[in-house]
Amino acid sequence: MKILCATFKHETNTFSPIVTDLARFRAWGLHFDADARRAMEGTAMPQAAYMKLAQERGAEVVTPVAAEAMPAGPVTADAYERLADAILEAAEGCDAALLDLHGAMVSESADDGEGELLRRLRAAHPDLPIAVTLDLHCNLTQTMVDNCTALIGYKTYPHIDMYEVAEQVGRIVLDAMEGTVEPVMRWARPPLLSQTLRQGTDDAPMAGLIAEARRLEGDVGILAATVFGGFPLADIEDAGTSAILVADAKTDGAVERAQAGANALAEAAWAARADFIYQGRPIGEAVAEASRLNHGPIVLLDHADNCGSGATQDVMTAIQAVVRAGLDDVAVATVWDPQAVAAMGAAGVGAELTLDLGGKTDMPSIGLEGRPMRTTGVVEALSDGRFQVEGPMYTGITVDCGPSALFRIGGVRLIVTSHHHEPWDLGVFRMMGLAPETIRYLMLKSRIHYRAGFGDLARHTLTLDGEGVTTSDNALLRFEKVRRPIYPLDPDAAFP
Repeated sequence: MKILCATFKHETNTFSPIVTDLARFRAWGLHFDADARRAMEGTAMPQAAYMKLAQERGAEVVTPVAAEAMPAGPVTADAYERLADAILEAAEGCDAALLDLHGAMVSESADDGEGELLRRLRAAHPDLPIAVTLDLHCNLTQTMVDNCTALIGYKTYPHIDMYEVAEQVGRIVLDAMEGTVEPVMRWARPPLLSQTLRQGTDDAPMAGLIAEARRLEGDVGILAATVFGGFPLADIEDAGTSAILVADAKTDGAVERAQAGANALAEAAWAARADFIYQGRPIGEAVAEASRLNHGPIVLLDHADNCGSGATQDVMTAIQAVVRAGLDDVAVATVWDPQAVAAMGAAGVGAELTLDLGGKTDMPSIGLEGRPMRTTGVVEALSDGRFQVEGPMYTGITVDCGPSALFRIGGVRLIVTSHHHEPWDLGVFRMMGLAPETIRYLMLKSRIHYRAGFGDLARHTLTLDGEGVTTSDNALLRFEKVRRPIYPLDPDAAFP
């Protein structure tokens, strides 16, 4: 028996000006053939779970590619075809395909990148058993559902259960190959464009939906249950929240109960729709509140400029507000500015420099021009930007931030990197010689993933409503393709 195990992941922010080409995949993680296997083995990633399952069944493991790029704009046609073809070509002669995908990939040629890949795979191999793991932020489509055997999504945000859910759906499909189960999927979707900042699975309303999905998985004949928050910054027709259950058709009534369960989850999400929308406040109010807090670490979230959702990570608005307010003992992770890193590397540790920091990228989709922060500071440390994740999300993966530098402006230290990276692991500070647990203010360009590494550390967490293409202010975004009516763009939208 021969089993294909592969990863092809990207969360596409259609408002982002950052191009997602092959070079961007290489910057985060692009491995082929034997290198793909070596990169994934021993990690907590879905492909590692798939490879383990295949080995347990005595199968030959085929690993054509492990590819993931940091979220950004649409995947170029060249990159999409190169990586999709690697999977399609390797599928020839395989008995099953176990795929780690995202669910919110948009390419230059396909708004539904995952659906198109699965459609091509199914067309070439009509009887091939296909398992798919998807991100909690998947924008589920009928094409995805129609062209795989079973799919599942993470139940955690931050995503700390990737390995476990891949193992679950992999077993479902391998069991189906042996004839012990017959997976059938049923799904439902309310007209809800919920916001990422309100999808944390430790918080209401998402926590309640996840708990109900877990309860449904305890029903006889229900093999998997998933709630997808969706990714609202992919302006495609199918963006939004959904729910899907996998039933065993060999169990009487299971398929009908799966549809009822999906409907109930969709209706519960709809009932909580107002709670899925972030309510902001002026950034000055949040910074003033932070200044009054006495016990740290205090996490400040610059969530509108989070590259983990496709932002440029070089917007200085929130950082300038913190500097102007005179907050002391602040460490910022991370600012993307390869030019500034090069200048600091040339000057060396201890050098005092005046830099135009950040602000290198225009964002025409929201009418925002790049505005550097001209400032004078001291280079405190230099690093190759590499560390291995030890926390519960992406465990075992080696992160490469590219050449990086630590720049001190008075009481504020900024980690400046050459590659985009969302700070979810303590290693991003430690690679620069900083001990995050001893710092009063940890300013993170993140949304929810920071909780994986910093959640237990934070004494307080405040959101700073800065600027960027991961804004939670829908008034700044021009949606053109998403189906209408949809809440909250259409407050009077109805469901069912």
